[in-house]
Amino acid sequence: MQLHNYPDTAPGLGDGNRILSAVGGSLLIYYVAQKHKLDSLLLLGGAYLLYRGISGHCPVSEAWRTDNRPAHSSNINIRTQVVVNKPRGEVYAFWRCLENWPLFMRHLENVDEIDNVTSIWTMKMPGVGDIRWEAKIVKEEKDTELSWASVPGAPIHVTGKINFSSTPGNATRIDVMLSYHAPLGAIGERLARLLTPAFREKIEADIHHFKRYIEDAGKSIPL
Repeated sequence: MQLHNYPDTAPGLGDGNRILSAVGGSLLIYYVAQKHKLDSLLLLGGAYLLYRGISGHCPVSEAWRTDNRPAHSSNINIRTQVVVNKPRGEVYAFWRCLENWPLFMRHLENVDEIDNVTSIWTMKMPGVGDIRWEAKIVKEEKDTELSWASVPGAPIHVTGKINFSSTPGNATRIDVMLSYHAPLGAIGERLARLLTPAFREKIEADIHHFKRYIEDAGKSIPL
C-alpha cells in the first residue's frame, strides 16, 4: 500500500502510525463487508483510520490542538496629534510631570512618580478593577520627546512616545503614540476583552481633552 504525502500532513504522524492506521482501517472495512453488517460505527471507524493512514492527516488531533491553543492577547495602538495654544517648553514641562496626567486623561486613576524615571500607574477598567503597573522613562529630550514603557512582568504592557514641536503663533503640536497590550493569562484574557476600538477612542478623547483642559482654563499651565 502506497502512502502519499499531502501538503497538510499533520506533524508527528510518522510512517509507522500511518501504516498501522491504514492496515487497521482496511481490516475493519473488510470485516464489515465479510459479515454483511451495516454497522455504521465500525464502517465509519474503518474509513477514518484508512483516511488517516493514507493522507497522514488527523482531524481529531488537529481539532484538539486548536481548542487548546493559547488565546492570542489583544493589542491597541493609538496614534493621534493635537495642537494647543501654549509655548512648547510650557507644554513639555506639564507632560513631563506624569502626576498631572490624570487631570485630563480620565481613564487614569493615579500616577505616582517614584524617582526621575520610575512611576506607578493606576487605571480603572470595568469588570477588572484597578490595574497597577510600574513604568520607566526610556528616552527624554527636553521640549522635544518623552518615551516610556511598563517594566517586564507588568499586568498590562504599555509603551508610549510623545513628540513636541513648535507651530506658528507660539503654539505646540503634540504627536502621541501609545500601545496597550494585554498579556496572556487570566487577567490578560479579561483585559483583552476591553482593549477594543471603543477603548482606543476613549484614550484619543482623553488626549484631546488636554487641549480643552488647558485652553479653557485661560491661564498658564500649572507646573
